[in-house]
Formats: sequence, structure tokens, C-alpha cells
Amino acid sequence: MTKLGSAIFRRLVIIIPYAWLLFFFLVPFAIVFRISLSTTAVAQPPYVPVFSLSDGLAGIWASLQQLSFDNFIWLTEDALYMNAYLSSLRIAIISTFLTLLIAYPIAYGMAQAPRTWRPTLLMLVILPFWTSFLIRVYAWIAILKPEGLLNQFLLATGVISEPLIILNTNTAVYIGIVYSYLPFMVLPIYSALEKMDHSLIEAAQDLGCPPTTAFWKVTFPLSLAGVVAGCMLVFIPAVGEFVIPDLLGGSQTLMIGKTLWTEFNANRDWPVSAAVATVLLLILVVPIVFFQNIQAKTEEQGR
Repeated sequence: MTKLGSAIFRRLVIIIPYAWLLFFFLVPFAIVFRISLSTTAVAQPPYVPVFSLSDGLAGIWASLQQLSFDNFIWLTEDALYMNAYLSSLRIAIISTFLTLLIAYPIAYGMAQAPRTWRPTLLMLVILPFWTSFLIRVYAWIAILKPEGLLNQFLLATGVISEPLIILNTNTAVYIGIVYSYLPFMVLPIYSALEKMDHSLIEAAQDLGCPPTTAFWKVTFPLSLAGVVAGCMLVFIPAVGEFVIPDLLGGSQTLMIGKTLWTEFNANRDWPVSAAVATVLLLILVVPIVFFQNIQAKTEEQGR
């Protein structure tokens, strides 16, 4: 390969990811943000654009000088949206923590298993992806409802005397999120644990370190990058989750994804909906930046 070809190849390697982000992230975000600055109208689409490219540069500049952030101000004045954001963050944080508690022992057991077993164990983790996400959520309805499989089993074994009310509660939402996103937590933790140098554990034990202390001082810090990656992969989609709260949580569960869907489809208030989506995206950018900083520091320490 000539020097010119090598230089072009290096530039393409850099340009392609940025082009992907431009067309599939920044451009849609710009469209949503533009709608959030518009006003509601009884039309198709149901909003009046704040500016149009057909107005020319002069018209666009005049429109930009008259921009109004009333839709964003409305979000701060209506307690519904603030409560929805806080409720979504709370549910996402608790769900992520519960997922971590379950996923780490699974990933640790997979990493400690014989190498001949690991492909099979890995397949079992990703096996739920072979079934539709919606079907799996509907299956939990059949399990958690008062006359469902769980209550029938507990009644038959004498553990309870009357059916438990789990469906249409936050508990059902936690169960659905943990079950649905568990593989996203297991896989990065397993990847980090599998690559770990086990001679470090042996060295710590040879120096008199008990197994529990060796785990917290050696194993867990070395797997921290996988833990952070798994937490981000669970927390970010859980904040904006719509299907699980709608089907398992019922009308009493308040999450920003359900609120966003209601504004778009029921109220047809696209400008406010776009403002809700913009704020949600900005909230999610914070953990993404935090994860990138953690990852950069980990790579520097590895060098």
C-alpha cells in the first residue's frame, strides 16, 4: 500500500464513525430540538416550524432572533414532568443496582468455569435474545398476575394464603427491567473477568490474603471497567423505558418514557414532547461522559 493510500485509509477510519454519528445522532437531535422550539398547531404535522430553509438566510436569522424556550420553561412549571424524570432516574438506579447484584456472581461463575463450558454458558446468557422482547414481557404478565404461575405455585406450596399483588406495581417493573437487561450487565463483566490475570489472585493468597479480601482488593478493581460498562448499558435504556412500565407497571407507574408517548400520541403536543426528549437526552449524556472518563483513566493506568 502506497503512502497516499495509507493516508486515505487512516482518514476514512476516522471519518466513517463521525459521519455515522452526524447522520444518525446529531441530525435527528437537531430536528427534535427544532421541533421543541416550535408552537403547537392543529395541522399535519401538529406544530408550526420555528424556521424553514426555504426562508433563506435572512429569514432564518430573523426567526433565530425570536426563538422562544417556552416549552422548556413549561417543563419546569408542571410538576408532572419533574416527577416523571425523578421517578425514572430512581427506578433506573435501583434496577441497575439489582441487575449488578445478580449479574456479577453469574459472570464470575462463568469466568471461573472450565474453558470447555464457557461457550455453552455464554450461549445460555444470550439465549433470551432469540425471543422477541415484547413476547418475553407478556410472559411476565402471565407469571406475575394474581392468578398467574407464581401465585399458583406459592399457594400450592403453602408459602402464602392469598395471591400477591405484584403486577401493576413498581416491583413488577424492577423484575421486568432486571430480567430484560441482565445479559447487558453479564457480558461486559464476564469479558473483564475472563481477561484477568489469575496469577495475581494466587500471589495475593501466597502473601496471606484471605479469599474474600483478595476478591475485593484484586478481582473487583480489575473488573471495574466491565462493571461500569454494564451499569451504563442497563441504566441508559432503563431511564427511557416505555414497554416494561406500560405493560407491567400499569397506570400508577410514572416514567418519562410513558409521559413522552402520551404527549406525542394522545395529546399530540409535539413541541412539548420534543422538549421532554431533548432534556432526557441531555440527562443521559452525563453518564455517558462519566463512563468515557472512567474508561480513559483505566486505559492510562493500564499503560
